[in-house]
Amino acid sequence: MIQIVKNLNNIVNEETTLIKENKGVPYITFNKLNDIEWLTNAFSTRIGGVSEGIYSSMNLSFTLNDDSEKVLDNFKIFANAIGVDVKDMVYSQQTHTINVKKITKDNKGMGIIRERDYKDIDGIITNEPGICLVTSYADCVPLYFVDIKNKAIGLSHSGWRGTVGNIAANTLQLMKKEYGTKEEDVIAIIGPSICKDCYEVSKDLYDEFEKKYSQDELRDIFEKKNDEKYQLDLWKANYYNFVNLGIKKENISVTDICTCCNKEIMFSHRGSHGKRGTLCAFLMIKENK
Repeated sequence: MIQIVKNLNNIVNEETTLIKENKGVPYITFNKLNDIEWLTNAFSTRIGGVSEGIYSSMNLSFTLNDDSEKVLDNFKIFANAIGVDVKDMVYSQQTHTINVKKITKDNKGMGIIRERDYKDIDGIITNEPGICLVTSYADCVPLYFVDIKNKAIGLSHSGWRGTVGNIAANTLQLMKKEYGTKEEDVIAIIGPSICKDCYEVSKDLYDEFEKKYSQDELRDIFEKKNDEKYQLDLWKANYYNFVNLGIKKENISVTDICTCCNKEIMFSHRGSHGKRGTLCAFLMIKENK
């Protein structure tokens, strides 16, 4: 485990990211969120669970062909490591939409230990203590939102569809409506996901982004390889989404961890050609004890 944690530390920028380890489970946290005492934040790795084969070992998806009992065990193991109970988790039901849902205590356990009463939800928000929001990834971009004034939080899954569709805007808009969130009070994190060098896309994808971003932004987001192929930087695209919403630049933290470059430590759809498990992001307002 010491070597695994050392390997993880080798891939992070200490200014933005901190690797923690508890009860044999390493996980990633974000320094801008670690400073908030009422908050629990985490992002899993593929290490520390009980799944086997291509799902080895901390697979956190029930929708693949992994043994569901092992997946539940993985959730329990990870929850224990970050000081959360699985009955307090609420898991999104992602289908690459830009739909965002308000979560309350009535949703506790959904997607983990009981059936959901919602579907097609890629973003979730809450202001209730003791609810752990959970979203899943294997190259797409995790977006963390924390309203430090009103004590409200959000997690959103942003692949290329969620990015060009701007799920970040939908998330912040719902937080504004439900909790009175203001842009200047938001800490925003772009979590581990596929980097520009690993993400080759076709011109039709460039054309979709061209409809939504300025020419200056496009030059920063895309690197042209030839007339039909580009390298797409989802980190930059989501950064511009945050900035254009009015979130302060100094309140935005951008990952330096690529899931595809580090497929031995992280699950990557592209890096494994689809033979993989799933990572998860976790965010919770702590209960007052």
